[in-house]
Amino acid sequence: MAATANTMKKIVILQDYLRNGGTERQSVHLAGRFAAHGLDTTLLTFRPGGVLAPPSAQSQISTGQQQHSANYKFQSLQSFDTHLDFFAPRLIPALRRLAPDIVLCMGRMANCKAGRIARALPAVAVISTMRTGKKLPRAYIRSLHTTSHVIANSHAIAKTLVENYDVPDEKISVIHNAIVHDAGGAPQPEESTDAAPPAALQSFSPSALPHRLLCVAMLRPEKNHHELIKIFSQLPPAPPTELHIIGAGSELLPCCSAVKRMGMVGRVHFHGYLSDPSPYYKQARIAVLTSHSESLPNFLVEAHMHGIPSVAYAVGGVAECGGIAITPGNQSAFIAALTRLLNDPEHHAAESARVAAHAQEHFAPQTQLRRYLEIFAKVTT
Repeated sequence: MAATANTMKKIVILQDYLRNGGTERQSVHLAGRFAAHGLDTTLLTFRPGGVLAPPSAQSQISTGQQQHSANYKFQSLQSFDTHLDFFAPRLIPALRRLAPDIVLCMGRMANCKAGRIARALPAVAVISTMRTGKKLPRAYIRSLHTTSHVIANSHAIAKTLVENYDVPDEKISVIHNAIVHDAGGAPQPEESTDAAPPAALQSFSPSALPHRLLCVAMLRPEKNHHELIKIFSQLPPAPPTELHIIGAGSELLPCCSAVKRMGMVGRVHFHGYLSDPSPYYKQARIAVLTSHSESLPNFLVEAHMHGIPSVAYAVGGVAECGGIAITPGNQSAFIAALTRLLNDPEHHAAESARVAAHAQEHFAPQTQLRRYLEIFAKVTT
């Protein structure tokens, strides 16, 4: 790896805004990993700030069981926050000043700009990424055909690139998300959660009973929390279970209202946004996810690394995470899988061991770093 670092001196990671999403976490994580490896790394955003923005260029990035001192640069194009995700003033001049060897575009807005960057800076290797199951805008699609390489975070998404967007297979590499959280102390809500009243959020309680189902995902329509709550309401009364939901978003208040209507107050708990939900994994029995669309959910990867079995709808790259994947919309099969995990200790133990081994093999940070460095060497040769 040292030879690769010497060959490729400068990298810019481009992201529109450091909100509390999985892609943004990966951007911060990668900036820390690249800098720790000796690369001159700049994390360049369109908008300043964000809950994941480092307090200074010297940041502590938690990766798995290790702490890395991440001496990377952090810059923003907007002099003040316009709240416009697409607005990237003087992007090309900024990149010319930074003079990177590689620009790695992360997120929808950055990838929409990738084609323009590649045309304006032909000596720079511009890499697109595909980390979403949503339909792509035209600018994003044009970028996929203009940039040097495309990195997908699951084989399912790579297949979509080939079949839906005519990206040549040889131009695509798959690099799975890496673990970005380590276990720590008991967390507390840290961020405004879309005008949710304080009563809607509960603090963490370390009680071991009842059995806890855990979902960590932004409360957006595509995450389909309403169906998850409906499924939870149909579980048998024994053993006693609770559903704990971590995340913020526009669907929080509607979900709280649904819980109240269904008479499940006290059994479904909302904790808001947490920068590090790892302590919740220690108390969780099963990870659950009913999204309509996904690329490769960081939540399932993190849960599996903690040895937590999962049941999730098989959309996008969910099956590649290694847990129990259910045909989307098949609530009866979802309930059956949950019921068996809750009532069969031997089955639960076997699933726990299986998903933990799968996560360690496929999603360790050092594996992700090695794959990125290999691609960097390839596109700069």
